[in-house]
Amino acid sequence: MDVCFGERLRSLRTDAGLTQNQLAKKLQTTQRRISHLESGKIEPDLEFLWQVCEYFNTSADYMIGRTET
Repeated sequence: MDVCFGERLRSLRTDAGLTQNQLAKKLQTTQRRISHLESGKIEPDLEFLWQVCEYFNTSADYMIGRTET
């Protein structure tokens, strides 16, 4: 899950024109956590997955690679 999630998180973030630091502030986390998630060093917990889905108005299935939309 981590590689797909990280790639999609990075893509959504950059498409929105946000830096890692800006996204971290919006999601009340740290830039380091965003960096580690995007690089696949760590996996998101369920609560953070829902936060990302809600913020970017996307599905958990998309974020974990079960769908392409």
